[in-house]
Amino acid sequence: MRVEVKFCGLTRADDAWIAAELGARYVGAIFAGGPRTLEPLRARDVLDGAGSGVERVGVFGRESAAAIAIAAREARLDVVQLHGDPTPDDIAAVRGATGARIWAVVRVDGALSAPALRELWQEADALVLDSKVSGALGGTGVSFDWRAAATAAGEHPAPLVVAGGLNAGNVAHAIEALSPEIVDVSSGVESSPGIKDHARMSEFMEAVRRAGVLR
Repeated sequence: MRVEVKFCGLTRADDAWIAAELGARYVGAIFAGGPRTLEPLRARDVLDGAGSGVERVGVFGRESAAAIAIAAREARLDVVQLHGDPTPDDIAAVRGATGARIWAVVRVDGALSAPALRELWQEADALVLDSKVSGALGGTGVSFDWRAAATAAGEHPAPLVVAGGLNAGNVAHAIEALSPEIVDVSSGVESSPGIKDHARMSEFMEAVRRAGVLR
């Protein structure tokens, strides 16, 4: 098994450049509110720092498909990540409006429903498991019970992304429990919200490499 890395919540072009230099497959910008939120044109400049060959992800909340399409075009996104408890209909609408690949986020708070996950997987290009924290859509630094989620996630028909509270010290455990295709880190490699610590980014990548799964 091989796992890709996404550095999310980027606010500086040099952080995107470091992500690419370290071997990340994805870089992400936030449009869903909170301290890491960027305007689309600013996000484009930040994500441009990664250069070519790194895919660009935008994280949205409950914005309309039309509004997401405008932001995705301005920021030149490859992937739209829907973080506002999307339904299959939401996913289809945003895909139709943007032409981008869609990652649907399931916020984990207790047990997961395997049928509900399968329903989303049938429509989304990937499913993101993240921690559900009241008043926040992500970037909280809080993890969820990976082993409890593993039963529902099971053999996933589309890529699985694990987010929520990951850092260099625990990412190997998350990979072992859930066998994801992608791990997604934000606050776990920061010195303050939106400001990535390059040493922590390197340590995170090294931790994934030590797990023997980095492409």
